[in-house]
Amino acid sequence: MIPNDQREAFFRDRKGFIAGRKLAGRFGWKIGDTVVLRGTIYPGNWEFVMRGIYRGREPNADETVFMFHWDYLNESLKKTAPTRADQVGFYIIGIENPERAVSVASNIDGLFKNSFAETITETEKAFTLGFVAMSDAIITAIELVSFVVIIIILAVVANTVAMSVRERTNEYAVFKTLGFGGWRIAGLILGESIVITMMGCAVGIAATFPAATAFAAAMGAYLPVFKVEPATIWLDIVFSLSVGILAAIIPVYRTLKVKIADGLRMIE
Repeated sequence: MIPNDQREAFFRDRKGFIAGRKLAGRFGWKIGDTVVLRGTIYPGNWEFVMRGIYRGREPNADETVFMFHWDYLNESLKKTAPTRADQVGFYIIGIENPERAVSVASNIDGLFKNSFAETITETEKAFTLGFVAMSDAIITAIELVSFVVIIIILAVVANTVAMSVRERTNEYAVFKTLGFGGWRIAGLILGESIVITMMGCAVGIAATFPAATAFAAAMGAYLPVFKVEPATIWLDIVFSLSVGILAAIIPVYRTLKVKIADGLRMIE
């Protein structure tokens, strides 16, 4: 979304450009500033004038894009590299009815079939996922590390609960003599384990949003959209509960198997 006056100024100026607010904020650009880009794919120094700053309509919009006039680039290439002029990488086409995306894409590809410039038309989501697929190996590695971390946390919690239960074996033996059943004792141990993990979960969730905000600010140039989905919080809670339950299984089993006499002997 961009103010109308900035939009009109951009269309009037062949050397004008507009940029997302994150990109403008990163470099401190203001309306009217002259920006020079040093070309690599297209060598040379390309001079632009900032005519507008846009913001995304949706929270997941990319606000790090630098947009300028294709004519400005093309006219320069006609003078410096004629063989590279009049070339287009991709077109963005807007349609009124999203349900017609498939048929529109088929019609466009059919129009250019068997020509010197065949097209591959796809939705914006599919186009974006194509770039995301390039980082599958990184995402897989992060997921594997996450599962390893969960297993380590499970081992730590299980050891903590086991030590706590071992120190109170005599107390559980006294409970048994007073008539406490196995389910109640198991509930005490399980409750302690879940309380430990859920306290860690609460601290982790509370730290997630400030950490995500800081990460998004630091990596905005590489990850334009970075936010915590509600599903992530629910997964945190589910895995924390699972760790608390699994960590208590062995201590509960050992405690219930200890005879009252053996438990009372452990009184120091």
